[in-house]
Amino acid sequence: MQGVGFRFHVLEAARVENVQGWVRNLPDGSVEALIEGDREAVLRMERRIRRGPPSARVENVEIFDDVPTGRFDGFSVR
Repeated sequence: MQGVGFRFHVLEAARVENVQGWVRNLPDGSVEALIEGDREAVLRMERRIRRGPPSARVENVEIFDDVPTGRFDGFSVR
């Protein structure tokens, strides 16, 4: 995933979906996110990430299921 404004697209979607975690840019220009929350909300987040904002080009999305940690209070851009 890459594109201008992608992290803020994810941040806004996280607020709408009431999920917790973070999103950040990686050195290679891709974007990484950790998302925890209600299963249905996380699935909606996945769909939003796959679409991306109009300014982004989403080439690949990798999903890893894991046990939620519950250590996040809100969602942040790192």
